[in-house]
Formats: sequence, structure tokens, C-alpha cells
Amino acid sequence: ALQDTYSPRLDRARCVVFVADHGVAEEGVSAYPKAVTAEMVRNFVRGGAAVTALGRAVGAEVEVVDVGTDADLDETEGGSARLIHAKVRRGSRNLLHDPAMTEDELRAASEAGRYAVRRAHADGVQALALGEMGIGNTTSASALLAALTGCSVDEAVGRGTGVSDERIAHKRAVVAQALARHRATGDSSTHGTLASLGGLEIAALVGAMLEAAARRMFIVVDGFIVTVAALVAVRLGQETKQPVAPVLFFAHEGAERGHKHALQACAEAGCDARPLLQLDLRLGEASGAALALPLLRCACALFDMASFAEAEVSGALSEEADA
Repeated sequence: ALQDTYSPRLDRARCVVFVADHGVAEEGVSAYPKAVTAEMVRNFVRGGAAVTALGRAVGAEVEVVDVGTDADLDETEGGSARLIHAKVRRGSRNLLHDPAMTEDELRAASEAGRYAVRRAHADGVQALALGEMGIGNTTSASALLAALTGCSVDEAVGRGTGVSDERIAHKRAVVAQALARHRATGDSSTHGTLASLGGLEIAALVGAMLEAAARRMFIVVDGFIVTVAALVAVRLGQETKQPVAPVLFFAHEGAERGHKHALQACAEAGCDARPLLQLDLRLGEASGAALALPLLRCACALFDMASFAEAEVSGALSEEADA
């Protein structure tokens, strides 16, 4: 239906990983230091990350879009993945104390996501597997989920990079305080919540999904953070009468605590949010979405099957057919 044909094709796919740092990482909510974000970008480009290994295995290109790392990555060129420089600022603000993004920053990050889709569409890409990387971004996504759905902080906040019991208790306290700050602003709109509690890479993901919906391109949704971005995109699309749900294919339900709640919220918003895989993944970076790409390719291939009549196969007996 998206391709308006009985011979759908998914010959060219691209994994797009949006990358940004988060000011809330200053609060010690992750098991890893903020420097890991930029280090992972370099690993992506060199081809040593999970998504680049999986991209090679499933025949998908990998593109990394820097929308907000707190690092100079101009020297990071060549290799297995293409790096796109679209930095809005060097990381979002600390959402515990301030809105994560201004209106202008949110708009610029969203446009970076839209441009990634336009670039892919011009290149003949038919499906985008969307991923993310950014130390602190499960904290941002958990705060967004709780604010948008009303689920409890305990339900929304998981271990992210694998934090200890002590650190997860601290992470929940940070999210609870950030929610209190946001609620005090009185802006409960989807857009305002994204600006207040989101991140630059999450805003880019939202923009990418909105643009893909307008162009009727497959979007394969990765893990927890991308699923929360999908919820934001679907709600914004509903507000502007631009259906986003039909282009979204949900790759998996991961091990992160809030992921099942995010999937449920997407289903309640009109998505077919049944995950294609359930492998207890938690890595992100479009790894789960890359794993799901072959299933979509096989779904397209099934349109080449012969009908019983074409294959000269006998039909069912009448009583079984009636049943």
C-alpha cells in the first residue's frame, strides 16, 4: 500500500543513526562517561560497531548524523559508515534544570532528520532503519514517556547502559525532578514536552519520521528511544493531519523497562506496534532495526508467490473451505 503496487520492493535500505550528547549526563545517570558518544561515532565510521557489522550482513548502508555531540568530529571521515555533520549545538541542556532545547534548536534538529530522509529518498533508498546514540538518552526518553503517557517513573526508567541498583534509584529521582520542573511550566503539548525533556537526536528522529510519512517510505523503528520518538511523531502527525503510523514497522521489544510501555502507547495512538522480534536487546544504534530488515524484504518477496490456481494446486474440500 505504501508503494502503491502489488510488486513491492525493498532493494535498498539504509541505517541512519542520529547522535547527540545530553546535558543530563552531568547528573551521573549513565554507567559510561559522556565522551563515549563521540568515541562511538568514530567506531561507527571505522566500521567496528554492531550496526555497521549488521549493516554489512543484511546489505544496508550506514549513515551517522551528528546533530549534537560535544566534540569536534571534523577529522572523522571515510571508512565503513558515512558521517553527516549537522550539529545544532554541543549537546542539549541539562533537562533537570532547564528545557533541553530552545524552539530554534528543536526546529533545526528536526530539520536535520527531515533532510536525512530527503537525502535517502533522492538516493533511491526504500527503507530506513532508524537508530540513535547518546550517553544519557535513556533518561531523556524515560522522562518523555512518563510525561506523554502518565506512566509512573518506575515504569518508565530502566537500566539503560546497565547501571547499578543505586544508580537506577538516582536516575529515577532525576527523572521525577525533571518531570516536576516541566509540569511547573504548564506546557503539556507534545511539542513543548519534546523541547523540555527530549534531546537533539530524538528531535531528529521525530523529524525523520514525519518526512518519511510524507514520502511514504518504510521506517523500521529500533529500540526504546526510537519508539518514544515514534510516539512523539505519531502524536504530532495527528495534530497536523499527517498520518505517521502507516509507515512505521516496529523491529523489536527490547529489555529496557520502558520499551513495552512505549510500544503500548504507540498502539493506543493507532500504530500496529506488534514487534517483529523479541530478543531482549538493549544496545540501540539501529541494531534491532537492522536485524528486522530481512523480514521486510521477505514480506516483499512473498508477493512473487504463485496462487493455487497459477501453480495448478488443488483447492480445499468444500466443507473445509466453508469452515
